[in-house]
Amino acid sequence: MERMIEICCGSYEDALNAYRGGASRIELNSGLYLGGLTPSLGTLILTKKNTELKVITMLRPRGAGFHYTDDEFEVMKNDAVLMMEHGADGIAFGCLDENGHVNVKQTQQIINIIKEFDGEVVFHRAFDCVKDPYQTIEKLIDMGVQRILTSGLKPKAMEGKELIKDLQMKYGDQIEILAGSGINACNALELMNYTGITQVHSSCKDWVNDPTTQCYDVTFGYADEPHEMDYDVVSQELVEKIVNSL
Repeated sequence: MERMIEICCGSYEDALNAYRGGASRIELNSGLYLGGLTPSLGTLILTKKNTELKVITMLRPRGAGFHYTDDEFEVMKNDAVLMMEHGADGIAFGCLDENGHVNVKQTQQIINIIKEFDGEVVFHRAFDCVKDPYQTIEKLIDMGVQRILTSGLKPKAMEGKELIKDLQMKYGDQIEILAGSGINACNALELMNYTGITQVHSSCKDWVNDPTTQCYDVTFGYADEPHEMDYDVVSQELVEKIVNSL
């Protein structure tokens, strides 16, 4: 099976850099410093109009965890329809109950929306917050999820490579395993070879200075030193490196 690099993008500029760097699929977000939130429709529309990328849009209304109120979930359902209507190739999402299990009712509703548009169903790194990864992946397979994004329940995918390898061995013929977190040109091929997976997810992050981030005693920065005046972007050069590393 052909190896795939998915680039995690937080803006239209990121999507263009990923495309120019040789990526063929992206996960489109906003608010990457919060772990990725639902992107704007404008970002999705321009990306689909001006690139040939396969675009998986994030569906996440806020930061923190994945246990959503009824009101939050209403927004998610509406966003899912809008994203699919405006050209998204699939949606990455994750809904959990308060005990760290899949919220079956919410998950099935989002799956139904995606499949109504023949889109790809991706369960994102909410998977890394579940109590039992084996029970969870079996449930997701039964529900019709096509791919999971995971770091193997560790902060970085290389740290979780044993679980990723085991999941691939046991379930790789039933669901796609996409490894993400800490993946770069130096370790993507190593992780693929060790675990047997064929897909990795990378941010290819660089920094750009915005001199208006701080003024007097007011700051709108979100990164630690030395990037307190910067915002993060996808680097075309780093995308080229990780694509070429395969």
